[in-house]
Amino acid sequence: MAKEPGNEAQLAFLSASQRQQLPEKPNYTLKRTLVGHEAAVSSVKFSPNGEWLASSSADTLIIIWEACNGKYEKTLCGHNLEVSDVAWSSDSSRLVSASDDKTLKIWDVRTGRCLKTLKGHSNYVFCCNFNPPSSLVVSGSFDESVKIWEVKTGKCLKTLSAHSDPVSAVHFNCNGSLIVSGSYDGLCRIWDATSGQCLRTLVDNDNPPVSFVKFSPNGKYILTATLNNTLKLWDYSRGRCLKTYTGHKNEKYCIFANFSITSGKWIVSGSEDNLIYIWNLQSKEIVQKLQGHTDVVISVACHPTENIIASAALENDKTIKLWIS
Repeated sequence: MAKEPGNEAQLAFLSASQRQQLPEKPNYTLKRTLVGHEAAVSSVKFSPNGEWLASSSADTLIIIWEACNGKYEKTLCGHNLEVSDVAWSSDSSRLVSASDDKTLKIWDVRTGRCLKTLKGHSNYVFCCNFNPPSSLVVSGSFDESVKIWEVKTGKCLKTLSAHSDPVSAVHFNCNGSLIVSGSYDGLCRIWDATSGQCLRTLVDNDNPPVSFVKFSPNGKYILTATLNNTLKLWDYSRGRCLKTYTGHKNEKYCIFANFSITSGKWIVSGSEDNLIYIWNLQSKEIVQKLQGHTDVVISVACHPTENIIASAALENDKTIKLWIS
C-alpha cells in the first residue's frame, strides 16, 4: 500500500512514546443496548457537549438518553408521522427534527417543549442540520428542494431548487458559509449558504444515487455515500475524489457515515449486512467490524470527545447500541 505523502514527515516529529499511542486499530466492544423505540430507529446523534444522545424513529418519537451510560432521560413527542432525522444545536440546548408529516420541529431539550414547527416542504422532510451559530436550520426533502430556515422566527428564508430527486442529506461546514446536499439524482452539490448559489457539483462517473453527505470536521473534505456499496472522500475545492472505502453493503438505504477523530482517524458506517464498519481514513483498510444488531444498521454517531460509537438499526431490531474502545 503506497503511503500518503506527508505521513512519514508527520510521524518523524513524534517521540517514540507518542508514536506508540497512535492506535493501529480501534478496539470497540459493545457496552450497552438501549431499548425504547417501538419501530425502526432512523438516526442517532451525540450532543456537542458530549452529555446526551438523541434518537429519532418511525414511531414518531425522539428519545434523549445519557451519552455515557445510555440511561433514558425523556421523550419528545409532537410529530404525526415517522421522524427521519434529528440534529443538535451547537450549545446542546435544542434539537431539530425532520418528519414524514412534511414539517420540521425545533425543540427545547431541557423542557421537552416544541418551540417552533417549520412548515413549507410539500413532501416528506428527510434530513436536517443546524448551522454552527444555530441561527439557521437546513433541511432536505422528497420534494427535491433544500430549504434554509431562520430558527428565531421559524420562517423559511430560502428555497433551493437543489435536485431532480429526493434530497438524502444536508450539512453545513464548520464556519457555516457552505451547505452540502446529496440526492438520489446522483449529485452532491455545494452551496453558498448566504446567497443560495450552487458553487460546485461533485458527480461520480456512473451517477449512483447519493445516500449521504457530510463535511469533514476541518471543513476541507466531503464524505459521500452512494447506493453502490461505496463511500468516498472528496477534496471538494478541486472536485477530486481522494479515497474510496468499500467492503460494506449499501444499495437500498440512506445510511449515515461519520468521521471518528477521538483516537486515530477512522471512517465509520452502518451497513445492510447488520454490521458496523470502521476503516482507516488514510489507508482505506477495514480495521474493525462490529457485530450485534439484527437488522440494517441505519445510523452511526461518534462521541465528540470519548471513544464511543452509537449505532441504530431498523424495525427487526429497534435498538441503539453503545460501543466503547
